[in-house]
Amino acid sequence: MSVISTFKTLKIDKESIAYQGSLLGGIAALATLVLLLVYDFTAENISLRHREDQLSGLTQVLPQAYYQNDLLASQYQWLLNDQNYQVFVGKDDTNKILSYAVQFQAQGFSGYITILMGLDANFTILGVRVLEHTETPGLGDKIEIARNDWITSFNGRSLQNTQEAMWAVKKDGGGFDQFTGATITPRAIVNEVYKSLVLMQSDLKQLISEELANESV
Repeated sequence: MSVISTFKTLKIDKESIAYQGSLLGGIAALATLVLLLVYDFTAENISLRHREDQLSGLTQVLPQAYYQNDLLASQYQWLLNDQNYQVFVGKDDTNKILSYAVQFQAQGFSGYITILMGLDANFTILGVRVLEHTETPGLGDKIEIARNDWITSFNGRSLQNTQEAMWAVKKDGGGFDQFTGATITPRAIVNEVYKSLVLMQSDLKQLISEELANESV
């Protein structure tokens, strides 16, 4: 066979479905390998950054005096009433509960608002912070501590010292300020904080006790 004939044969083979399929498969396999290598190289850093972000939020709602343990190693998660609750338990060196931090969401004007609430052992609020939101800049974003101190109005409140009717914005007859032109956002947060506080003292408290009892066995 001449050189020209051989070349034509190779050219035809390269244009065949089998060859094209093998080529695409090889490229896909190479791309997958590259992605796996990149993930393996960055996974530890991503995990570390996520841990740092979580701790940053927790330290804003739980003062250091309210926990001596690794909060991230004492976290639990439950789905109740169509709401996902993530709870962190603060303990002293004898495993006595000193505090709780509970993460949940509220439906705001523009989307879901992720909220973190810190409580002492008697379920008095130590602090509340908004972790994520998509509310309107200049209006609803006043829920951020960096833009407004409104979120600190929850500090020191509990079910014992704040009547149920007061867990609402003033426009609805409650005790919390609303924002001019953005009532929906603060209303959503107040309502969800109240519901989560009630749930913490009932269902979630019981679930936490059961988890801790199982761990001590």
